[in-house]
Amino acid sequence: MARRFLILFFLLIAISCFGWAQAPAAASPSGNSENVTLGQSVVPLYGPWKFTVGDSPLDPATHQPLWAEPGFDDSEWENVDLTPKEGATDPLNGISGYVPGWTAKGHPGYWGYAWYRIRVRVEDRPGQRLALAGPSDFDDAYQLFANGRLLGSYGDFASNPPGIYYSQPVLFSPPAADSPAKQGQTLVLAFRFFMEPNTLTGTVNSGGFHGAPVFGDQAAILANYQSEWIESFRISAYGFVEVVLCLAIGLGAFCLIFFDRSDRVYLWIGITFLTTAVVLAVNIVASFTTTLTIASTLVLNNGLFNPISALGWAMIWWLWFDLRRSAWIPRVALLLALLGAVSGVFGQDIWYTLIPHSVSTALYALLIAVRIGNTALQLWIVYKGIRLHGIEGGLVLFPALLSIFGRFFTEFQYVGLNLAWFPFGISVGISQIARLALIVVIVLLLLRRLNISLKRQRQMALDVKQAQEVQQVILPPARMTLPGLEIESEYRPAMEVGGDFFQIIPHPTDGSVLIVAGDVAGKGLRAGMLVALLVGAIRTAVRFNPDPRVMLGELNQRLIGRGDAQATCLALRIYANGSVTLVNAGHLPPYLNGAPLAMEGALPLGMVPGALFSSMNFKLAEGDRLLLLSDGIAEARNADGQLYGFERVEQLLQAQPSAAELAAAAQRFGQQDDISVISVTRTPAREAALA
Repeated sequence: MARRFLILFFLLIAISCFGWAQAPAAASPSGNSENVTLGQSVVPLYGPWKFTVGDSPLDPATHQPLWAEPGFDDSEWENVDLTPKEGATDPLNGISGYVPGWTAKGHPGYWGYAWYRIRVRVEDRPGQRLALAGPSDFDDAYQLFANGRLLGSYGDFASNPPGIYYSQPVLFSPPAADSPAKQGQTLVLAFRFFMEPNTLTGTVNSGGFHGAPVFGDQAAILANYQSEWIESFRISAYGFVEVVLCLAIGLGAFCLIFFDRSDRVYLWIGITFLTTAVVLAVNIVASFTTTLTIASTLVLNNGLFNPISALGWAMIWWLWFDLRRSAWIPRVALLLALLGAVSGVFGQDIWYTLIPHSVSTALYALLIAVRIGNTALQLWIVYKGIRLHGIEGGLVLFPALLSIFGRFFTEFQYVGLNLAWFPFGISVGISQIARLALIVVIVLLLLRRLNISLKRQRQMALDVKQAQEVQQVILPPARMTLPGLEIESEYRPAMEVGGDFFQIIPHPTDGSVLIVAGDVAGKGLRAGMLVALLVGAIRTAVRFNPDPRVMLGELNQRLIGRGDAQATCLALRIYANGSVTLVNAGHLPPYLNGAPLAMEGALPLGMVPGALFSSMNFKLAEGDRLLLLSDGIAEARNADGQLYGFERVEQLLQAQPSAAELAAAAQRFGQQDDISVISVTRTPAREAALA
């Protein structure tokens, strides 16, 4: 807050005490340049300036540029006036006081070094401190000399070619600011500019000054310098808002993935909007700091983020409009992204010291072709979307058309069509309008899609509930008392619908009981549907032949050819005299009186047609207890990742727990899979009934 008041204070000083003024011109020592006389004021140095392209030779003695020396004769140089037209603003960023560069003043297509010189006659008060504010808008980097002395620079001139950054306001202190200014002092200011060739393809009327430097009283110059920064932030205000909006949409889309993992469109929306946010953030960092050079910014954006964004939009609409039959669209979008990355990095004269201009020009033509290709692909997808979905495709059409102008913003500038506006001093271009329209459309479509997903989720929840009810109906009673047998069962699915199944079917005439228990591979609704299939097959097959071998053969045949539908299963028939025939297809062997029965292994159902299953015969004596367990008990796992294991199962069986107690113990330990337990105990009543 204190900083804002300080800025306002300096602005008031500048406005009330100094004002802008330019003194009459006087003849220069060379007779061909103009003088600017400075009194108690701040003065924009409109010139005329002396200008020439090329670079200065060095003084053999001082190794300093000869063109920076105050005595150098610049009378043969061109005259350049930096006075802006009324209301002129930079068509790219909206900075006021815009002046076209040297490409619009007789040097089209020129890039490299160029020099500006001017003489300033200083008539100031004793003790007055002076300062100079460099131009806030220029191409691309410069060094400032005063009377042959290097005052400073903007850009990295330690490297060759110089490192280039986006233009920013800079303050300098001329020699008169180091000590009380001398009356009638004359300063010769020389600016040595360097412009990269890629600036020619990125902006129109490029080259050197796009606004005049300002010279004058130090306090007023500081206020002017701060106001230029404020103007820059105001111009870019919407850019900051865009970053926040794109981040919000991207993170919101990623959150929706957890709501519906099957819908990949949320993933692509998240990737695309977060990538766009990164692009905008990179541009902001490059515009307001010297962290990133223009070359590194272009490499990041054109070589990585922009191709990802273009691919992302193609994938979003391809998935959104469900155009999976047009499988060529993702492949074409990926190819365009790769070509766009290569041409974006190498096709804009960024590497002009390594790559010939002719090669770069060809790659730039490829870049334009890629943009046209992306535009055509997007319009084709939207056209198909309109035909298939009507209103959704129609909503996308408007921002899609706007994005065409955004892709060719610079090219439209070259033909005189300016697609940037500056309401209230804030830069709003066609690309930003297109992105805003896309954000609005995406939000509307996401809300609609979310509503449809909620309805689908509610319907799925209803289907699961109904499947759960059906599964409960087909389960036998938890306790059955038959002549000579006491049977208990307990079933605890890991999810709403389980994959374990069992049936207990007494024979209507011979007093035998058929017990079938199994575990379908997988969990959830799909497993529940297989359970219903198998239970129906068991009920049907037992009417014709209750033999366990025939039963498992029939179930195996039902699962063959159903993809990866597999199940372990165990079938046993207990006769009236206690004899047992047991056939196993990959299921856990039963426990007889607390010890597992020794059985040979066998393949699960659904793997091999006509498979052979292991079998055995034994007899239950009075008081014997047979336990059939699913693997959900032994595979229970606690928070530390420890398995319940078979050792704990055998220890627990020593206490002869009920089926419910056994299931509860595993569930408390940490249930991971469906749990089912069947306990069969032979009672004396069986023998009495036979007598």
